[in-house]
Amino acid sequence: MANHDSVGAVVENTATHFRRLDGLINNAGDMLGRVPTEDSSETHDREVVDLNSLSVVWACRAAIPWMKREGGVIINTSSIAARHGGGGGAVLYAAAKGFVSTFTKGFAKEVIKYGVRVNAVSPGVIKTRFHERHSNEEQMKAMVATVPMGRAGTPDDCVGTYLFLASDVMSGYVTGQTIEVNGGQFMI
Repeated sequence: MANHDSVGAVVENTATHFRRLDGLINNAGDMLGRVPTEDSSETHDREVVDLNSLSVVWACRAAIPWMKREGGVIINTSSIAARHGGGGGAVLYAAAKGFVSTFTKGFAKEVIKYGVRVNAVSPGVIKTRFHERHSNEEQMKAMVATVPMGRAGTPDDCVGTYLFLASDVMSGYVTGQTIEVNGGQFMI
């Protein structure tokens, strides 16, 4: 689970090693089990929120002193669940990812004065260990059935969006945005 001091230490140790910090990608996340809200415990609630929401805040806070020097890029990872409320037992996860999308917009406004751009990627149904742990075959089929492209995505399907947002040449005038990568499952 996420720990404030550990998150800060990872950022600080990395920046110290390289003597700078050009970019930060906040990609940690998990629903920590499909637990209906009525069955959730305070411990589970805090673990989900710390991992999916507060770890983003903590990492960003640790990065900004370094990025104030020369600017930089922060890319947060949200989720399609933030848009539709999540599936069964994933409501708290969805809400935590909604926090990430909203935090991305607000934080982008706060730090652009330092030359720091903040954006987010919002993956849809992506074949990762996340779904291996939390979605059975029937759930996966039901989710994929709602994707106009007719398939679940892969991590490689997301890479280009992260690279685009990391590049000042390609996205130097983009900040505060959440880009959906979901095969058309959710269109804005």
